[in-house]
Amino acid sequence: MRLIEKVFNPTGKKHTGTLIFFHGSGDTGNGLTEWIRFLLGRDMEFPHIKVIIPTAPVQPYTPMGGENSNVWFNRKRIEMDCPEIRTSLASIYDTVNELLVREMAAGVPLSRIIVGGFSMGGALALHTAYHLNRDLGGVFAISSFLNTGSIVYDSLDCVSPDERLPELLMMHGERDTLVPIEWGQTSFDELAKLGVRGQFIPHATALHEIKKDQLLRVIDWAQKLIPEQEDEKSPSPPPKEASSKSTKKGKL
Repeated sequence: MRLIEKVFNPTGKKHTGTLIFFHGSGDTGNGLTEWIRFLLGRDMEFPHIKVIIPTAPVQPYTPMGGENSNVWFNRKRIEMDCPEIRTSLASIYDTVNELLVREMAAGVPLSRIIVGGFSMGGALALHTAYHLNRDLGGVFAISSFLNTGSIVYDSLDCVSPDERLPELLMMHGERDTLVPIEWGQTSFDELAKLGVRGQFIPHATALHEIKKDQLLRVIDWAQKLIPEQEDEKSPSPPPKEASSKSTKKGKL
């Protein structure tokens, strides 16, 4: 299934990396794009990285009484100890994999693809990077969690100690009442026990939301993970020829 997407192509000449940003439940790619624009005062753009902000398919969502909503997968309740509905997750795995395959076909290696998201979108990113395809460059999650007994943990439990796993950046608001920070911290700790390396960064004033400084951190982190390659950078101007006249020195 091809998703509706907001796409921001690199501002430079070459596309050598991709960042996929999944929105939270009930939102859309347009909604997340506008939220980012409001916080940054601009779109999330890079010289060499394409940014894709897809919209989740419309499907019945049990926590909303079965009403249709833009959600990545269904779940019984918004609780950490509630088991995952793995059949629902399997459906979105296929869709996300199609997106990854398309970027690879465009010449972007998996190691230069980052996935991330807010809330449910962050959970999907964790599933993508640590269950669906562990060759990705990195994953970020804002105000997100994994369910107790998640299939992600089962998948990582089979990984050899020397396998390179995508780097993780998790951020969470200390005032989040919908997804308590303890859920995020517990998820990070469980992933760390299974070999994932990264950072968990609390935000003292954040509720269940994205903050500007969190976006700026993601941008900086992404550029370090998939840096601009030397041949992509603008050439430096040629050095000026030295003048035959003597140089006049100023006073110290």
